[in-house]
Amino acid sequence: MIEIKNLTKTFNTADGTVEALRNVSLSIPDGDIFGIIGMSGAGKSTLVRCINMLERPTEGTVEVDGVDLGSLSAKELRAKRHDITMIFQGFNLLMQKNCLKNVCFPLELQGMKGAEAKKRAIELLDIVGLADKAKAYPAQLSGGQQQRVAIARALTTQPKVLLCDEATSALDPNTTNSILELIKEINARMGITVVVITHQMSVVESICKHVAILDGGEVVEQGEVSEVFAHPKSQAARNLVFPEGEDSSLNVGNAGEHFIRVVYNGAYAAGKPMIARLAIDKGIEANISYASTKGISGKAFGTILLSISGDDQAVRDTIEYLTTEPGIEAEEVKVHVH
Repeated sequence: MIEIKNLTKTFNTADGTVEALRNVSLSIPDGDIFGIIGMSGAGKSTLVRCINMLERPTEGTVEVDGVDLGSLSAKELRAKRHDITMIFQGFNLLMQKNCLKNVCFPLELQGMKGAEAKKRAIELLDIVGLADKAKAYPAQLSGGQQQRVAIARALTTQPKVLLCDEATSALDPNTTNSILELIKEINARMGITVVVITHQMSVVESICKHVAILDGGEVVEQGEVSEVFAHPKSQAARNLVFPEGEDSSLNVGNAGEHFIRVVYNGAYAAGKPMIARLAIDKGIEANISYASTKGISGKAFGTILLSISGDDQAVRDTIEYLTTEPGIEAEEVKVHVH
């Protein structure tokens, strides 16, 4: 369990004191994949660096398995960091060493003998699907392959926690998905707690169980991904869930129209003509006023805004009809009318 309590981090700059984090409190369960998301400057990277004490909090505590990391001596903290490893956007590989030696390097620093370190490194490269690239150098690899080597290297200490700081931001969408799938496999196979720092909602949707949204150095919303995605309460969450601008889409109403927000939370029904079926089965005609959906691993995520004419019973019938499909939520929303 990672417990972050009332954490504040300030920096002294030439322009004065900057408060990067303010009174952040989070609980991250063992074995979870926990997302921390926010726009640029929200404090995400500062927070993840406070988790492993690369940055010392100005106030507050970070506890891992009940141990207050801030209370440890330098030697004790170095030992504890074996349990908390990190991968980065830039991979941070040693360019003059091949893949095998990149993974061997931290093992040798731990005092493992050469033959044993090599055997373990090959095992880890096999886990990330790169056993055949052991003798290749980072410059000979794609970005996704370099990140896989970085993940293998991060696993050398048999960590309990893997911190991913924008680990897929430099990758194309297909490569991003393959790396996220690898992280999910490692989480399931090894029980490692994963903390994902990202500005991409699609990353959170793909693999995270819980999410915290940072804005201006504060946690403005947190909870299960499905709940936050379906019912964003803070403006920061709405900006992430509706990047095209939900508010502008809601200024389209005419008198007598009702609007229903339909949220796809991993539904398999995206390919089904639900709106057409609604008209056929229920005699209710609906127009799509706004849509932002995407398919991830064969499931649909996103939101559409339907407009229908009729009375309150038509609204109730529409919501009941749509929500019979697993992974779909629907609610009436109020809009401005012309």
